[in-house]
Amino acid sequence: MRLYDISRPLLTSPVYPGDPSPRLDPIQRMDVGDDCNLTALFTCLHTGTHADAPLHFLADGQGIASLPLEPYVGRCAVLSVRRDITGQDVDESIVPGCRRLLIRGEGKAFLTPSAAFALGALGVQLVGTDADSIAPPDDEAAVHQELLQNGVMILENLDLNKVPDGEYFLFAPPVLVGEVDGAPVRAILVDWED
Repeated sequence: MRLYDISRPLLTSPVYPGDPSPRLDPIQRMDVGDDCNLTALFTCLHTGTHADAPLHFLADGQGIASLPLEPYVGRCAVLSVRRDITGQDVDESIVPGCRRLLIRGEGKAFLTPSAAFALGALGVQLVGTDADSIAPPDDEAAVHQELLQNGVMILENLDLNKVPDGEYFLFAPPVLVGEVDGAPVRAILVDWED
């Protein structure tokens, strides 16, 4: 069995334009005489590797705490692409029965609205990307809404650099923060070697 950690470090990942930078605030420090080290974390819920909840783009959408875990755990496919993905690309390239798809586009390949529609129609449960968003800025709301209203969960800012294309087992449940719009994720791929 081989494990791939496909998470990006929370404190050093690029921050989405307009989001606050993460920081650690020491509360107690043993080097100044405290009994233990204790640190507070300040971050946007969409920094680093994270899951988007429907509440992120749907006013009446579910928050992270209400989401089922099944979309975040199970067999998945990693696929390299070099341009934005259309509905026709999904129809021609995604194997029927694929429930989880992780896209490696070196941060430059996004889903178009037609691709989001096609993924929902295929019954995909989760789509992930190595980009900081699943969609380009001009289509961000439309793509997120199409996916989330059709039950397709979203992982963003994955690190797929060292993972060959292929099939894996994904384990990437979001942190149980509460009924909020997103949450950090520690995403891991399992490759069952012979």
